[in-house]
Amino acid sequence: MTPYGWIGVWLLVASAVVIVVEGAVAAIWGASLVKRSRALSERLVAERGLIEADMARLRAAIEETKRLWRPYRRILRWVRHPLVIALLESYGRRRAGAR
Repeated sequence: MTPYGWIGVWLLVASAVVIVVEGAVAAIWGASLVKRSRALSERLVAERGLIEADMARLRAAIEETKRLWRPYRRILRWVRHPLVIALLESYGRRRAGAR
């Protein structure tokens, strides 16, 4: 075999070694990525549980608020009527003009 032939063989061996090393590095990085993604997934599940618990408490608080305001619904409906608002504004203007 000629010297150029041996150079080709050694280049082939070197490239095979580099490919094996690159594959090992990719496998290590992949394993690290899998570990981090699992940890992130577990953390997301835990956070989702906390958020769902907070949402349940918020729904309960809203229901309690609705229940507590139930006796005042009719009064609030009357107070929010446009004619009542206009009447209260006219009283306010009269009072401001009288001063």
